[in-house]
Amino acid sequence: MTVQDETTVESGILLTDAAAAKVKALLEQEGRDDLALRVAVQPGGCSGLRYQLFFDERSLDGDVIKDFNGVKVVTDRMSAPYLGGATVDFVDTIEKQGFTIDNPNATGSCACGDSFS
Repeated sequence: MTVQDETTVESGILLTDAAAAKVKALLEQEGRDDLALRVAVQPGGCSGLRYQLFFDERSLDGDVIKDFNGVKVVTDRMSAPYLGGATVDFVDTIEKQGFTIDNPNATGSCACGDSFS
């Protein structure tokens, strides 16, 4: 696994090459190049907070925007403190397929991996 921009861990979220490639492929399937991957933290889940990943065309006041190999990743200003140094990866194995988030700010998480505290 390689991580882009390893020297700026505190400055925001990181996207692995595998995750960037998957996002690019999904955007190509949609025929859209105007969308960014928005990563957000919302209240909920069994541990108190949960991650949301979705494509977004909006630009919100205070968004933190980073580019990874042509893939725009956007985090809103309320979520950014929870996601500093977090790494989004894409896993494709016989056991699991999907995006994963490794977040050094999480003090606990649930078994499903979708929520944290």
